[in-house]
Amino acid sequence: MTLSDLLKDVYEKACLDKKWALVRHSAGMLGKQGEDLAKSVADLLVRQKQITVGMPPHYERAITRPLPVKELRQIIDQAHCRDQSTAMLTHELIIYLSMFIRTEPHLFVEMLRLRIGLIIQVMASELARALMCDGVEASEHLLNLSPYEMKTLLHHIISGKEFTIRSARSGRISIINDRMLSRRSVITDDGDAVDGIGGSNAGCAIGFESDRHGQWLRRRRLDGALNRVPIGFYSKVWNLLEKCQGIAIEGRILMNQLTREMTAGELKFALQAEQVLNSVPQPEYRQLIVEALMILTMLVENLPTINLGKVINVEQLVHRANRLFLNDQAEFGGDAILCCARNNDNDNGDEQSMGYDCNGAAQICQHFYDSAPSGNYGTMIYLIRSTIESFDCLANHDSSDCKIQ
Repeated sequence: MTLSDLLKDVYEKACLDKKWALVRHSAGMLGKQGEDLAKSVADLLVRQKQITVGMPPHYERAITRPLPVKELRQIIDQAHCRDQSTAMLTHELIIYLSMFIRTEPHLFVEMLRLRIGLIIQVMASELARALMCDGVEASEHLLNLSPYEMKTLLHHIISGKEFTIRSARSGRISIINDRMLSRRSVITDDGDAVDGIGGSNAGCAIGFESDRHGQWLRRRRLDGALNRVPIGFYSKVWNLLEKCQGIAIEGRILMNQLTREMTAGELKFALQAEQVLNSVPQPEYRQLIVEALMILTMLVENLPTINLGKVINVEQLVHRANRLFLNDQAEFGGDAILCCARNNDNDNGDEQSMGYDCNGAAQICQHFYDSAPSGNYGTMIYLIRSTIESFDCLANHDSSDCKIQ
C-alpha cells in the first residue's frame, strides 16, 4: 500500500466521521482542489473584484486574471507556505464568495479587493472572541467547522450581521442570528440540539449585540479587514484630491496629479487610493482614517470654492481628534480617565502629557475606537472639530485658500 493509498483512506474515514480539519488537511496533501475553483475565481474577477491570498505584507499574492486550476493551486500553496489546511480553506472561501457575489452582489459594494488571508484572520478572531480562547485554539476551531458552518460564518461577516457563536459540550459550534436568541433551542447542522443561553448544554454563549462594550471597535476592525468603505467613497476622494496637492497616509501620498490622469469613477483610481489605505496595518485605525476622509470630502462638497492647499496628513487629523476626545473625557469623567485620559491634566491636550495605557492601535485610545460615529461624543464630531482647527480658513470662516495649521 502506497502513501497515497493511506492518505485516501484517512481522507475517506475523516469524511465519514466529519472530522473537518482532517478532511481539509488530507485533501490538500492529496492535491485536491475545490470544485469549480477556476470558475469561482473568474466569477469574482469579471465583477471587478481582485483577489489576494496569503497574509500581508510578505506572503500576500494577488490574482488579477483568470488562471487554470493548476496555476491557481500553485499560487495559493506558495502564499500559504505549503500549509495544506489553510490552502484548502482558501479554496473553500473563494468558492463561497463566488456564490455570494452571484446571489447577493450588494454585499460587495465598494469592496475592490477580497483579501482572503485577512478574511481568514477575521473569522479566527471572531471565534476567539466568542469562545474566549487564544488564536491557536481559535484557528483549530475554524478548521474544524463543517462546510455549512464555515459558509454561514463567512456570510455573517461579509454581510455585517450581528450573530452569536455557541460551543456545546460535544465541541460542536453553532452560529446563530441574534434575532433567533429568543428561541428556546437551536439545531446545529449535524442535528445536535443546543439549548438557549443558560441552558444545560451551552458551554459558551456570547451575544455581540447585547454586549455593547467593544461593539464599535469590533465593527471597525471587521470593516477595515474587509476593505469596506462607504458607497461612492473613492469618487469623493477624487473630488477631494482636486482641492489639495495630495493626501498623505502612513508615509504614502496620493498625489493631485492622479486627477489629471484618471477620472473620478475609474477603477484604476479606486485601486490606487485603496492601495494607499492598505498601507495602514491596523484595520480599526484604517477605518478612522476612512471616516476622516469622509469629513474632508463633505467639506469640499459643501464649499466648492475652497482650496485646501498643500498635502493633507490625514493621520494628524485623526490624532488631533483623539486628543480632543481625551480632553472631554478628562473634563466630564468619561471611561477614558481609567487609561489614556488619566494623565491629561493640561488644557492643551499635548500628546506628550497623555498616557496610552489601553494599548490602542497607532496610539489612539481604545475608547475612541469604541465610540459610535454619531452623537454628541461620536468620532465624527471630534473629526469635524479636528478639521476645523487644522485649517485656518475654516476657523476664520473664509472659504478661499486654506493653510494647514
